[in-house]
Amino acid sequence: MTNESRPVGNRREFLTGRAVRKEVEWVGDKIADSIAEAAENLPPASGPSVRLGTTAMAADFVIMMNPGPPEQVLVASEVLEEIHSLEQEMTVYKDDGELYLLNQSAKPGTPQQISPRLYEVIELSLSIARQTEGAYDPTSAPLIDLWKRSRQEAEIPIDEQIETTLQRCGYQHIETDESSCSLSYNVEGLELNLGGIGKGFALDCLGQHLHEREQSNWLMHGGKSSLFASGTHHHLEGWPVGVRNPLFPKERMATLLLKNQGMSTSGAGIQFFRHEGKRYGHILDPRTGIPAENVLSVTVLAPTAAAADALSTAFFVMGLEKTRQYCDNHPEIGVLLVPPPETGRQLKVHTFNLPQQTLFLSDHNNQIDESA
Repeated sequence: MTNESRPVGNRREFLTGRAVRKEVEWVGDKIADSIAEAAENLPPASGPSVRLGTTAMAADFVIMMNPGPPEQVLVASEVLEEIHSLEQEMTVYKDDGELYLLNQSAKPGTPQQISPRLYEVIELSLSIARQTEGAYDPTSAPLIDLWKRSRQEAEIPIDEQIETTLQRCGYQHIETDESSCSLSYNVEGLELNLGGIGKGFALDCLGQHLHEREQSNWLMHGGKSSLFASGTHHHLEGWPVGVRNPLFPKERMATLLLKNQGMSTSGAGIQFFRHEGKRYGHILDPRTGIPAENVLSVTVLAPTAAAADALSTAFFVMGLEKTRQYCDNHPEIGVLLVPPPETGRQLKVHTFNLPQQTLFLSDHNNQIDESA
Protein backbone atom coordinates (compact mmCIF):
# COMPACT_ATOMS: atom_id res chain seq x y z
CA MET A 1 0.00 0.00 0.00
CA THR A 2 1.08 3.63 -0.43
CA ASN A 3 1.48 6.32 2.21
CA GLU A 4 -1.97 7.73 1.39
CA SER A 5 -4.48 7.83 4.25
CA ARG A 6 -6.16 4.49 4.72
CA PRO A 7 -8.41 2.87 7.35
CA VAL A 8 -6.66 1.83 10.59
CA GLY A 9 -8.30 -0.90 12.67
CA ASN A 10 -7.78 -2.14 16.24
CA ARG A 11 -7.37 -5.76 17.42
CA ARG A 12 -11.14 -6.32 17.94
CA GLU A 13 -11.91 -5.07 14.40
CA PHE A 14 -9.23 -7.37 13.02
CA LEU A 15 -10.64 -10.39 14.86
CA THR A 16 -14.18 -9.66 13.71
CA GLY A 17 -13.20 -8.99 10.11
CA ARG A 18 -14.17 -5.32 10.18
CA ALA A 19 -10.65 -4.21 9.26
CA VAL A 20 -10.73 -6.48 6.22
CA ARG A 21 -14.05 -5.03 5.13
CA LYS A 22 -12.74 -1.48 5.56
CA GLU A 23 -9.65 -2.38 3.53
CA VAL A 24 -11.79 -3.82 0.75
CA GLU A 25 -14.08 -0.78 0.79
CA TRP A 26 -11.08 1.59 0.65
CA VAL A 27 -9.45 -0.26 -2.24
CA GLY A 28 -12.80 -0.43 -4.02
CA ASP A 29 -13.22 3.33 -3.68
CA LYS A 30 -9.72 3.89 -5.09
CA ILE A 31 -10.47 1.65 -8.09
CA ALA A 32 -13.78 3.42 -8.69
CA ASP A 33 -12.02 6.79 -8.58
CA SER A 34 -9.41 5.58 -11.07
CA ILE A 35 -12.09 4.29 -13.43
CA ALA A 36 -13.99 7.57 -13.22
CA GLU A 37 -10.82 9.57 -13.88
CA ALA A 38 -9.97 7.39 -16.90
CA ALA A 39 -13.51 7.78 -18.26
CA GLU A 40 -13.21 11.55 -18.03
CA ASN A 41 -10.10 11.41 -20.22
CA LEU A 42 -11.67 9.23 -22.91
CA PRO A 43 -12.45 11.05 -26.16
CA PRO A 44 -16.16 11.53 -26.81
CA ALA A 45 -17.74 9.15 -29.30
CA SER A 46 -20.45 9.99 -31.81
CA GLY A 47 -23.88 8.40 -31.66
CA PRO A 48 -26.51 7.57 -34.29
CA SER A 49 -27.14 10.28 -36.86
CA VAL A 50 -29.06 10.99 -40.05
CA ARG A 51 -26.87 11.83 -43.05
CA LEU A 52 -27.66 13.56 -46.32
CA GLY A 53 -25.11 14.34 -49.00
CA THR A 54 -24.44 15.66 -52.48
CA THR A 55 -21.36 16.26 -54.63
CA ALA A 56 -20.14 19.77 -55.47
CA MET A 57 -16.82 21.62 -55.73
CA ALA A 58 -15.13 18.26 -56.40
CA ALA A 59 -16.07 17.11 -52.89
CA ASP A 60 -18.82 15.35 -50.97
CA PHE A 61 -20.92 17.79 -48.95
CA VAL A 62 -22.70 16.09 -46.05
CA ILE A 63 -25.18 17.25 -43.41
CA MET A 64 -25.40 15.10 -40.26
CA MET A 65 -28.29 15.49 -37.81
CA ASN A 66 -29.47 13.82 -34.65
CA PRO A 67 -32.37 11.42 -35.33
CA GLY A 68 -35.64 13.34 -35.17
CA PRO A 69 -38.86 14.16 -36.99
CA PRO A 70 -39.00 13.53 -40.76
CA GLU A 71 -39.48 17.27 -41.39
CA GLN A 72 -35.85 17.99 -40.50
CA VAL A 73 -34.65 15.67 -43.27
CA LEU A 74 -36.79 17.52 -45.82
CA VAL A 75 -35.40 20.87 -44.64
CA ALA A 76 -31.80 19.63 -44.77
CA SER A 77 -32.32 18.20 -48.26
CA GLU A 78 -33.70 21.50 -49.55
CA VAL A 79 -30.88 23.50 -47.95
CA LEU A 80 -28.24 21.15 -49.33
CA GLU A 81 -29.35 21.88 -52.89
CA GLU A 82 -28.16 25.47 -52.47
CA ILE A 83 -24.57 24.22 -52.69
CA HIS A 84 -24.88 23.95 -56.47
CA SER A 85 -25.71 27.62 -56.97
CA LEU A 86 -22.82 28.52 -54.67
CA GLU A 87 -20.50 26.38 -56.76
CA GLN A 88 -21.70 28.11 -59.92
CA GLU A 89 -20.71 31.47 -58.48
CA MET A 90 -17.29 30.52 -57.09
CA THR A 91 -15.92 27.89 -59.46
CA VAL A 92 -13.07 28.54 -61.90
CA TYR A 93 -13.49 25.13 -63.53
CA LYS A 94 -16.74 25.79 -65.44
CA ASP A 95 -16.66 28.16 -68.39
CA ASP A 96 -20.05 29.59 -67.41
CA GLY A 97 -19.15 30.09 -63.73
CA GLU A 98 -19.28 33.67 -62.47
CA LEU A 99 -15.73 33.77 -61.11
CA TYR A 100 -14.38 32.08 -64.25
CA LEU A 101 -16.00 34.75 -66.41
CA LEU A 102 -14.66 37.48 -64.13
CA ASN A 103 -11.11 36.17 -64.53
CA GLN A 104 -11.53 36.06 -68.29
CA SER A 105 -12.99 39.55 -68.71
CA ALA A 106 -11.13 41.56 -66.06
CA LYS A 107 -8.69 44.10 -67.43
CA PRO A 108 -6.34 46.34 -65.44
CA GLY A 109 -8.14 49.41 -64.16
CA THR A 110 -11.58 48.35 -65.41
CA PRO A 111 -14.11 47.65 -62.60
CA GLN A 112 -16.24 44.53 -62.98
CA GLN A 113 -19.61 44.26 -61.21
CA ILE A 114 -20.37 40.91 -59.59
CA SER A 115 -23.15 39.34 -57.50
CA PRO A 116 -23.35 40.38 -53.82
CA ARG A 117 -22.56 36.89 -52.51
CA LEU A 118 -19.47 36.49 -54.71
CA TYR A 119 -18.36 39.96 -53.68
CA GLU A 120 -18.78 38.99 -50.01
CA VAL A 121 -16.53 35.93 -50.19
CA ILE A 122 -13.89 37.76 -52.26
CA GLU A 123 -13.81 40.65 -49.79
CA LEU A 124 -13.50 38.16 -46.93
CA SER A 125 -10.62 36.37 -48.65
CA LEU A 126 -8.79 39.66 -49.24
CA SER A 127 -9.32 40.66 -45.61
CA ILE A 128 -7.71 37.43 -44.37
CA ALA A 129 -4.88 37.89 -46.89
CA ARG A 130 -4.17 41.30 -45.36
CA GLN A 131 -4.37 39.96 -41.79
CA THR A 132 -1.86 37.21 -42.56
CA GLU A 133 0.40 39.44 -44.70
CA GLY A 134 -0.13 37.24 -47.73
CA ALA A 135 0.42 33.84 -46.13
CA TYR A 136 -3.04 33.15 -47.48
CA ASP A 137 -3.60 34.72 -50.89
CA PRO A 138 -6.59 34.01 -53.20
CA THR A 139 -4.57 35.17 -56.24
CA SER A 140 -1.93 32.41 -56.06
CA ALA A 141 -3.59 30.20 -58.69
CA PRO A 142 -0.84 30.85 -61.31
CA LEU A 143 1.76 29.55 -58.84
CA ILE A 144 -0.29 26.43 -58.19
CA ASP A 145 -0.60 25.81 -61.94
CA LEU A 146 3.16 26.29 -62.41
CA TRP A 147 4.03 23.69 -59.80
CA LYS A 148 1.36 21.31 -61.07
CA ARG A 149 2.82 21.39 -64.59
CA SER A 150 6.33 20.95 -63.27
CA ARG A 151 5.29 18.00 -61.15
CA GLN A 152 3.69 16.31 -64.15
CA GLU A 153 6.98 16.72 -65.99
CA ALA A 154 8.95 15.35 -62.99
CA GLU A 155 10.69 18.70 -62.58
CA ILE A 156 10.60 21.68 -60.25
CA PRO A 157 10.25 25.28 -61.47
CA ILE A 158 13.42 27.29 -61.86
CA ASP A 159 13.83 30.62 -60.06
CA GLU A 160 13.12 32.64 -63.19
CA GLN A 161 9.79 30.87 -63.74
CA ILE A 162 8.77 31.49 -60.14
CA GLU A 163 9.70 35.17 -60.27
CA THR A 164 7.80 35.69 -63.51
CA THR A 165 4.72 33.97 -62.10
CA LEU A 166 4.84 35.96 -58.87
CA GLN A 167 4.42 39.13 -60.93
CA ARG A 168 0.91 37.91 -61.83
CA CYS A 169 -0.04 37.28 -58.20
CA GLY A 170 -0.76 39.39 -55.15
CA TYR A 171 -3.91 40.31 -53.24
CA GLN A 172 -2.75 43.92 -53.12
CA HIS A 173 -3.39 44.17 -56.88
CA ILE A 174 -7.18 43.95 -56.42
CA GLU A 175 -9.36 46.97 -55.65
CA THR A 176 -12.92 46.58 -54.38
CA ASP A 177 -15.93 48.89 -54.22
CA GLU A 178 -18.64 47.77 -51.82
CA SER A 179 -21.14 50.41 -52.93
CA SER A 180 -21.28 48.99 -56.46
CA CYS A 181 -20.29 45.36 -55.66
CA SER A 182 -17.41 45.66 -58.11
CA LEU A 183 -13.69 45.01 -58.21
CA SER A 184 -10.83 45.52 -60.60
CA TYR A 185 -7.53 43.76 -61.23
CA ASN A 186 -4.53 46.05 -61.52
CA VAL A 187 -2.14 43.49 -63.04
CA GLU A 188 -2.45 41.74 -66.39
CA GLY A 189 -2.95 37.99 -66.05
CA LEU A 190 -4.01 38.05 -62.38
CA GLU A 191 -6.62 35.45 -61.40
CA LEU A 192 -8.76 34.85 -58.35
CA ASN A 193 -9.23 31.32 -57.05
CA LEU A 194 -11.35 30.68 -53.97
CA GLY A 195 -10.24 27.07 -53.47
CA GLY A 196 -8.79 27.91 -50.04
CA ILE A 197 -11.98 29.47 -48.67
CA GLY A 198 -14.88 28.49 -50.93
CA LYS A 199 -15.93 25.28 -49.20
CA GLY A 200 -15.94 26.95 -45.81
CA PHE A 201 -17.94 29.89 -47.12
CA ALA A 202 -20.45 27.48 -48.66
CA LEU A 203 -20.88 25.71 -45.30
CA ASP A 204 -21.50 29.05 -43.60
CA CYS A 205 -24.21 29.90 -46.13
CA LEU A 206 -25.90 26.51 -45.73
CA GLY A 207 -25.69 26.81 -41.96
CA GLN A 208 -27.39 30.19 -42.05
CA HIS A 209 -30.24 28.66 -44.08
CA LEU A 210 -30.59 25.81 -41.57
CA HIS A 211 -30.85 28.25 -38.67
CA GLU A 212 -33.45 30.25 -40.58
CA ARG A 213 -35.44 27.01 -40.87
CA GLU A 214 -35.12 26.45 -37.07
CA GLN A 215 -32.61 23.61 -37.29
CA SER A 216 -29.96 24.07 -34.58
CA ASN A 217 -28.24 20.69 -34.04
CA TRP A 218 -26.16 19.50 -36.99
CA LEU A 219 -22.66 18.95 -38.37
CA MET A 220 -21.73 19.72 -41.98
CA HIS A 221 -18.56 19.03 -43.90
CA GLY A 222 -17.26 19.67 -47.38
CA GLY A 223 -14.78 16.98 -48.31
CA LYS A 224 -14.14 16.28 -44.58
CA SER A 225 -11.38 18.89 -44.38
CA SER A 226 -13.82 21.81 -43.93
CA LEU A 227 -16.54 21.54 -41.27
CA PHE A 228 -19.09 23.50 -39.28
CA ALA A 229 -20.93 22.19 -36.23
CA SER A 230 -23.97 23.69 -34.54
CA GLY A 231 -25.55 22.77 -31.25
CA THR A 232 -25.21 19.43 -29.48
CA HIS A 233 -24.98 15.76 -30.41
CA HIS A 234 -26.94 13.39 -28.16
CA HIS A 235 -25.55 13.70 -24.60
CA LEU A 236 -22.44 15.62 -25.68
CA GLU A 237 -21.87 19.38 -25.52
CA GLY A 238 -20.99 19.50 -29.20
CA TRP A 239 -19.97 17.19 -32.05
CA PRO A 240 -16.84 14.99 -31.78
CA VAL A 241 -14.49 15.35 -34.76
CA GLY A 242 -11.30 13.34 -35.25
CA VAL A 243 -7.93 14.77 -36.36
CA ARG A 244 -5.60 12.42 -38.19
CA ASN A 245 -1.97 11.78 -37.35
CA PRO A 246 -0.04 13.51 -40.19
CA LEU A 247 2.59 10.75 -40.24
CA PHE A 248 0.14 7.85 -39.94
CA PRO A 249 -3.13 9.00 -41.56
CA LYS A 250 -5.00 5.85 -40.53
CA GLU A 251 -4.46 6.75 -36.87
CA ARG A 252 -6.41 9.39 -34.95
CA MET A 253 -4.15 11.95 -33.30
CA ALA A 254 -6.84 13.85 -31.40
CA THR A 255 -10.56 14.40 -31.01
CA LEU A 256 -12.06 17.87 -30.84
CA LEU A 257 -15.52 18.65 -29.49
CA LEU A 258 -16.94 21.16 -31.96
CA LYS A 259 -19.88 23.43 -31.14
CA ASN A 260 -21.03 26.52 -33.06
CA GLN A 261 -17.67 26.69 -34.81
CA GLY A 262 -16.02 26.04 -38.12
CA MET A 263 -13.01 23.76 -38.43
CA SER A 264 -10.44 23.12 -41.15
CA THR A 265 -7.25 21.07 -41.44
CA SER A 266 -4.34 21.65 -43.79
CA GLY A 267 -1.45 19.22 -44.12
CA ALA A 268 1.21 17.84 -46.38
CA GLY A 269 1.35 14.34 -44.96
CA ILE A 270 -0.34 12.77 -47.99
CA GLN A 271 -0.07 15.20 -50.93
CA PHE A 272 3.59 15.65 -51.76
CA PHE A 273 6.18 14.60 -54.32
CA ARG A 274 9.92 13.98 -54.35
CA HIS A 275 12.48 15.37 -56.75
CA GLU A 276 16.14 14.40 -56.57
CA GLY A 277 15.65 13.09 -53.06
CA LYS A 278 13.90 16.19 -51.66
CA ARG A 279 10.31 16.19 -50.49
CA TYR A 280 7.97 18.95 -51.71
CA GLY A 281 4.51 19.53 -50.24
CA HIS A 282 1.49 20.79 -52.15
CA ILE A 283 0.85 23.93 -50.04
CA LEU A 284 2.77 26.88 -51.49
CA ASP A 285 3.96 30.01 -49.74
CA PRO A 286 2.35 32.71 -51.93
CA ARG A 287 5.03 35.19 -50.89
CA THR A 288 7.99 33.14 -52.13
CA GLY A 289 6.39 30.84 -54.68
CA ILE A 290 7.87 27.68 -53.15
CA PRO A 291 6.27 24.97 -50.95
CA ALA A 292 6.01 25.67 -47.22
CA GLU A 293 7.93 23.12 -45.17
CA ASN A 294 7.90 24.06 -41.47
CA VAL A 295 4.59 22.41 -40.53
CA LEU A 296 3.18 18.89 -40.92
CA SER A 297 -0.43 19.76 -40.21
CA VAL A 298 -2.55 22.50 -38.68
CA THR A 299 -6.18 22.37 -37.56
CA VAL A 300 -8.07 25.62 -36.97
CA LEU A 301 -11.30 26.30 -35.08
CA ALA A 302 -12.96 29.63 -35.84
CA PRO A 303 -16.36 31.32 -35.53
CA THR A 304 -16.97 30.63 -39.25
CA ALA A 305 -15.97 27.78 -41.53
CA ALA A 306 -14.67 30.28 -44.10
CA ALA A 307 -12.23 31.79 -41.61
CA ALA A 308 -11.10 28.34 -40.45
CA ASP A 309 -10.59 27.31 -44.09
CA ALA A 310 -8.37 30.25 -45.03
CA LEU A 311 -6.49 30.44 -41.74
CA SER A 312 -5.52 26.76 -41.80
CA THR A 313 -3.68 27.43 -45.06
CA ALA A 314 -2.18 30.66 -43.74
CA PHE A 315 -0.92 29.09 -40.50
CA PHE A 316 0.61 26.19 -42.42
CA VAL A 317 2.65 28.77 -44.31
CA MET A 318 3.34 31.05 -41.34
CA GLY A 319 4.77 28.36 -39.07
CA LEU A 320 4.69 27.96 -35.29
CA GLU A 321 5.80 31.33 -33.93
CA LYS A 322 3.81 33.53 -36.31
CA THR A 323 0.74 31.39 -35.64
CA ARG A 324 1.28 31.77 -31.90
CA GLN A 325 1.44 35.55 -32.29
CA TYR A 326 -1.75 35.61 -34.36
CA CYS A 327 -3.63 33.54 -31.76
CA ASP A 328 -2.40 35.79 -28.95
CA ASN A 329 -4.21 38.65 -30.69
CA HIS A 330 -7.26 36.62 -31.74
CA PRO A 331 -8.55 34.57 -28.76
CA GLU A 332 -11.55 33.41 -30.81
CA ILE A 333 -9.23 31.33 -33.02
CA GLY A 334 -8.18 27.88 -31.75
CA VAL A 335 -5.29 25.97 -33.28
CA LEU A 336 -3.71 22.53 -33.10
CA LEU A 337 -0.36 22.65 -34.92
CA VAL A 338 2.15 19.86 -35.54
CA PRO A 339 5.66 20.71 -36.82
CA PRO A 340 7.96 18.04 -38.28
CA PRO A 341 9.52 15.84 -35.58
CA GLU A 342 12.98 16.90 -34.45
CA THR A 343 14.12 13.28 -34.18
CA GLY A 344 12.46 9.98 -35.04
CA ARG A 345 8.70 9.98 -35.36
CA GLN A 346 7.62 11.42 -32.03
CA LEU A 347 5.31 14.36 -32.69
CA LYS A 348 5.02 17.48 -30.58
CA VAL A 349 1.55 18.98 -30.61
CA HIS A 350 1.13 22.72 -30.00
CA THR A 351 -2.30 24.07 -29.10
CA PHE A 352 -3.52 27.65 -28.82
CA ASN A 353 -6.86 28.88 -27.44
CA LEU A 354 -8.32 25.37 -27.20
CA PRO A 355 -10.17 24.77 -23.89
CA GLN A 356 -9.07 21.58 -22.15
CA GLN A 357 -12.61 20.18 -22.10
CA THR A 358 -12.81 20.29 -25.92
CA LEU A 359 -9.48 18.62 -26.78
CA PHE A 360 -8.68 14.92 -26.34
CA LEU A 361 -5.21 13.81 -27.44
CA SER A 362 -4.51 10.15 -28.21
CA ASP A 363 -1.86 9.11 -25.70
CA HIS A 364 -0.76 6.04 -27.64
CA ASN A 365 0.70 8.29 -30.33
CA ASN A 366 3.20 9.74 -27.82
CA GLN A 367 2.41 13.35 -28.59
CA ILE A 368 3.47 16.06 -26.19
CA ASP A 369 0.83 18.71 -25.61
CA GLU A 370 2.25 22.20 -25.17
CA SER A 371 -0.84 24.26 -24.57
CA ALA A 372 -0.67 28.03 -24.72
